[in-house]
Amino acid sequence: VQLQASGGGLVQAGGSLRLSCAASGRTFSTYAMGWFRQAPGKEREFVAGITRSGYVTRYSDSVKGRFTISRDNAKNTVYLQMNSLKPEDTTVYYCAADRVGWSIREDPREYDYWGQGTQVTVSS
Repeated sequence: VQLQASGGGLVQAGGSLRLSCAASGRTFSTYAMGWFRQAPGKEREFVAGITRSGYVTRYSDSVKGRFTISRDNAKNTVYLQMNSLKPEDTTVYYCAADRVGWSIREDPREYDYWGQGTQVTVSS
């Protein structure tokens, strides 16, 4: 599976962005998907995850209520809608695929495939 993340950019605090992650291959619907972020010098942090069916989602406490993860298996794409953005959300965001599709795991080491990252910058 190859993943291509897009949608990052510069936005003012309180604004919104929608990240997309397009996957190649026919097996996208079998993977759980996650969004992570990583600031320079810090560990990669779980942001949100969604099971292969799309019925179950999970969020980190720092984004709960502001971000929404969704997926369209017909389009091989997973999304991260980010609302009420804060300057502390500024960093690079990555999408990832986990072959354990029925569970959402927060440890980035459990994921099998990664996109290249997209920069999100929130100005105050």
